[in-house]
Amino acid sequence: QVQLVQSGGGLVQVGGSTRLTCGASGRAYNMSTMAWFRQNPGTAREFVAGISWLGTKISYGRSVKGRFIISRDNAKGMLYLQMNSLKQEDSATYYCADKPTDWPGVYYEVGEYEWWGQGTQVTVSS
Repeated sequence: QVQLVQSGGGLVQVGGSTRLTCGASGRAYNMSTMAWFRQNPGTAREFVAGISWLGTKISYGRSVKGRFIISRDNAKGMLYLQMNSLKQEDSATYYCADKPTDWPGVYYEVGEYEWWGQGTQVTVSS
């Protein structure tokens, strides 16, 4: 059973930075695409950023491009999201996701991903 365990986030001021981490364990596969999504109550889960297995393909959602940076360390089974220049509208519960695949691309839809982290709340205050 794959487990994705998230940490980081919390309360941050507008303009500040924080980093989310996601650790994967229990994988029976070698290659995967990973991503971050976010969600607020009553709204759909939104794609934030995605990264292919070797990091050769990276994509960002329009609202975070230029401010967030996704990265991964495959040797450690870790996924990261560095969040800079935070805005109040970035407040949400953030989820990491994992999709076993050897395709060197990024998937943008919630339904494409097989495994999910428990979610981490990020609240940006003024």
